[in-house]
Amino acid sequence: MQTKTLLPLLAALLVASTSAAPAADAAASVPLRLVGRTELPAYTGDFDHFGVDVPGHRLFLAGEDGGSLEVFDLRNGKHLRSVKGFDAPHAIVYLPKANRLVVTDSGDGLSRTLDATTYKVTGKLALTPGADSTRFDPSTGHVWIVTGGKNASPKMPNVIVSEVDPLTGQRLGDVGFDTDFTEAMAAEQQGSRLFINVAGKSEVAVIDKHTRAVLATWPIKEGEQNGAMAFDEPGHRLFIVTRKPFRLVVLNSDTGTTVATFDAPVRTNEAVWDAANHRLYLAGDDHLAVFAQHDPDHYEALPPVASAHGAKTAILVPEIHRLFVAVSPGDAKGGALLQYDVTPAR
Repeated sequence: MQTKTLLPLLAALLVASTSAAPAADAAASVPLRLVGRTELPAYTGDFDHFGVDVPGHRLFLAGEDGGSLEVFDLRNGKHLRSVKGFDAPHAIVYLPKANRLVVTDSGDGLSRTLDATTYKVTGKLALTPGADSTRFDPSTGHVWIVTGGKNASPKMPNVIVSEVDPLTGQRLGDVGFDTDFTEAMAAEQQGSRLFINVAGKSEVAVIDKHTRAVLATWPIKEGEQNGAMAFDEPGHRLFIVTRKPFRLVVLNSDTGTTVATFDAPVRTNEAVWDAANHRLYLAGDDHLAVFAQHDPDHYEALPPVASAHGAKTAILVPEIHRLFVAVSPGDAKGGALLQYDVTPAR
C-alpha cells in the first residue's frame, strides 16, 4: 500500500479511537445501568420491602397490598411464583441455615415463618398486632420488628419494637415508644447499638441491643417523619431520609450531629448503602438518587438514574453487583421489577 493511501486510513482510525474513548468513559462513569424489567401486569397497590436468598438464586418481594410474597429468579429477574395467604406483608428475612423465611404482616394473620422450599407456614410470631419494619441483626441472629402503632387494627397510640429469635419464634423483649409511627432500623455489627427512626417524633433512638435500654434520642432538625435509613458502620455515618420535606440527612453515628444534607426523591422509601463503592442509593418516584462518598464528611450528588413512578423500594445484592427496584403501581394495574447492574467506582 502506498504512503498516500495509508495516511488517510491512519487518520480515520485515530479519529475513531479518540471519539470512542469519551463514550466509553461516559458509560463507565454511570453508577447504575438498567439491564432488565420484569412486568407484573395483574398486580395493583403497593409493594414493600425485599429479601434475598443468594445461594438459592431467589429474590423475595412483599406484596403489601396484594397480600402476597412474590418470588423471582435472582439471576435474570424472572417471576417464579406468587405465594398467597398474607394480609399486608411488609418485610422478609431469609435464614439460610434453617431454610426459613420470616415475613412480617400487619394484618390479623400476624407475622409468620415459612419453609423456604414449600412456602408452607411453619409457625406464627406471638407479637403485638401491626408488624411492619424489620431488621435482621447478623451479629446476634435476632430480628427486630416494629409492631403496634398506626398499622395495628384497631390503631394503637404507641409502638412496640420487639426482639425475636427467628429460629424459635421466642419474643425476647420489647422497647416501647409513645408514638404511633416508627420506621427503618440499623444494627451495629462491631458494637452493641441499634438505631431506630422514630418517625412520629422526627428523631433517632439509640438502643443498647443487650439491655434494650434507650441510650439517646437525636432530633432530626432538617425535616419530619424520618423513614428510610442506611448505615456506614466503618465510616460512622447514618443516612436518614425525611418525608416532610423529602431530604437526605447524613448523621455522625457517634454523636448524632448533622454532617450533610441533600434533596431526596419524592416518596423515597428505601436508602441503600453500597459499601464496596462508597455510594448511597435512594429509591423514590421516577428516579434513583445516587450520592458518592469521598470521605465520611464529604458527599457528591451524582446525576439521577431514571426508574419509574412508584419505584420506591430497593435492595442491593453485592454478591452479584446488582440493584433491584420494585415499581408499585398504586391504584393502577401493573407492577414491575427493575434490575440495575452496579458499575464499580474508580
